[in-house]
Amino acid sequence: MCPTSTEASRSDMNLHLETDDDPRTRQFIDEHNRVSDAALRTPEFERDRDAIKALIERQDRLIVPMRRGEWLFDFRQSKDNPLGIWLRLPADQEPLPDATWEPVFDLDAFCVREGKRWNWRGAVTCPWEPTRVLLTLSDGGSDLLRLLEFDAERKQLVEGGFDTPAARSHATWLSRDEICYFGSIDRFSATRSGWPRVGRRLKRGQRPEDAAVMFEAADEDVYGFNLVIDPALSGASADRGLIDIFVAAHEIGVASAFLIANDGTQRRIDLPKEADFQFNHDHCLWRAKTDERVATGSLVLQRFDPASETALLGQERILFQPGEGQSIAQMMLMQEWCVFIISDRLRPRLMVLDLTRPDAEQREIALPADMQTAHFRPLHADLHLGDDTLHIVGQGFLQPPVCYRLELSDRSREAEPIFVAAAPSYFDATDMSSELLEAVSEDGTRVTYRLVLPKQWTKGALPVLLYGYGGFDVPLSPSYSGVTGRWLEQGGAYVQAYIRGGGEFGPDWYRSAKRQGRDRAFADFVAIARDLVARGYTVPSRIACQGGSNGGLLTGVMLTRYPDDFGAVWCQVPVLDMTRFHLFTAGQAWMDEYGDPETPVDRDFMLGYSPLHNVGPATKVSYPPIYIESSANDDRVHPSHARRFAARLEEEGHRPLFHEFGSGGHGGDGNSEERAARAAMGYSFLRQTIMR
Repeated sequence: MCPTSTEASRSDMNLHLETDDDPRTRQFIDEHNRVSDAALRTPEFERDRDAIKALIERQDRLIVPMRRGEWLFDFRQSKDNPLGIWLRLPADQEPLPDATWEPVFDLDAFCVREGKRWNWRGAVTCPWEPTRVLLTLSDGGSDLLRLLEFDAERKQLVEGGFDTPAARSHATWLSRDEICYFGSIDRFSATRSGWPRVGRRLKRGQRPEDAAVMFEAADEDVYGFNLVIDPALSGASADRGLIDIFVAAHEIGVASAFLIANDGTQRRIDLPKEADFQFNHDHCLWRAKTDERVATGSLVLQRFDPASETALLGQERILFQPGEGQSIAQMMLMQEWCVFIISDRLRPRLMVLDLTRPDAEQREIALPADMQTAHFRPLHADLHLGDDTLHIVGQGFLQPPVCYRLELSDRSREAEPIFVAAAPSYFDATDMSSELLEAVSEDGTRVTYRLVLPKQWTKGALPVLLYGYGGFDVPLSPSYSGVTGRWLEQGGAYVQAYIRGGGEFGPDWYRSAKRQGRDRAFADFVAIARDLVARGYTVPSRIACQGGSNGGLLTGVMLTRYPDDFGAVWCQVPVLDMTRFHLFTAGQAWMDEYGDPETPVDRDFMLGYSPLHNVGPATKVSYPPIYIESSANDDRVHPSHARRFAARLEEEGHRPLFHEFGSGGHGGDGNSEERAARAAMGYSFLRQTIMR
């Protein structure tokens, strides 16, 4: 039932909690943190934290390196480097954990020198000098990024090199001495949602605000970015010049691409706006999200001729058209090959196509049968560089990751996966099992989920941690985790839910839960909880739901709409006020997904499920225990969502646990101990609720 206007206005109290520097906000956080610390930081918490920290710091893990020049690179956290250290190894050596890895950049030492916390976000490689990179460092785990020029050959910062202010930003190398910098350094440079829209030609030593503007996305777009392709690095004549493509993302997943001429003029590339696309020097690959041109979910290949005065794209060739339960999980154009993974009823199938032969047929590369999921990435850090060698990593909830090498450029023999290395086991999975099951949602839709069972459990009393997301076309897939393994070792079961709104079964599966279809995602999720009970595995009081961000919205709705179906709710960095999410800059980008709170028809249906507006009084409804987790520097979903929801629950007589961590951003990043503590706090909550 939709709340009345009086109820809605009452829920808008506590607006001071949206102001981080209000003394009342600080008091609220401190008081609630003390309560949650007292409740959850038990001796069992300490054992979990220490064990998870040790897992993060293990040095015998699988290494999947990136090659730059004559070096292989890897980044890892350790006991001595809890924030992390970037390492290198000669490219002719096997990248094993006990090889002679050499320190290149010590992030912990850098932070000590700077007197500031930075978190690793990777490195942007210069195609023309591959050991010259832009280190990408996050301000305390937030979305604010600093780009810092570094010489990975000499292992030192470049004196007078690029060093951009912390801002939502990204960059592409234009030459050895220039980058195209997109940074939300001021209101002009940012879209209404706070992401960068203006690309500037930035020279070394120049201030970003003084650099010439190359591209501009519209203010109402979400963000802009560009691609630079040098055909000469792929063996073409240097006379062809650079290929420069600018992309304006109008909504999340909706974009237009433009070819930029030498004089700066733009030609729109004739692609559907609702498509995922990639380019190399002579091909374009795209996945259709609607049936505007081809069947929804199809994968299309076209020749790309930037020199053409007529048609930039050639004839469409459909490489894949999905059947029931099928979708594209990953796709990539390399220099001479097209590679993609089909998810076939959630099983991975790897396909390759030789782009150098017009008559070539795609073929399937057989993957090991026990791979629940697989992904690939190039060996070389930039697709301009080296050969078309791929690393393929497969894993499952109970199968440690295994890495294979696929040498596509060696045409003297048929390419097959070559075993490289396997990760060690992080927990004993003997007698544990994993199965794919289906629940039936309230509209009759069959909803798949994966159940992972511990070694020993009692029928009808199994503690289950049910995880879901269900939004923004984001697919979930099995991953091997020592953290999940610790939960399984303690007798808990784990469930991953593939509900509508996610990207597991293609664009239509996602689109069906957008905007006014959002209730379908909620119905799918609770149907899985009920299916677990109907199958005799457990009872509602033994089921905990977990989710973060959009998944935090999902768990908030489970609390307020389906309280009798759960024994606990773990709600992380959540979106919970559907009438005010757009008032924080990042939230402007979500209106295509959720609706516009300023439009009455949108506001009405969002009020129907908005967790903050649907809290009932404790005199009328009994909620399961809830633990709400947020980060003080979360600049994607403002922590006031979590704060105000906790306050609202208390106003109605409920007793939530709330904890706001001082850093970590939206992703809960941090050093090894901080990451371990966040997980251990949640496990402590579960132990006291569904395992009690």
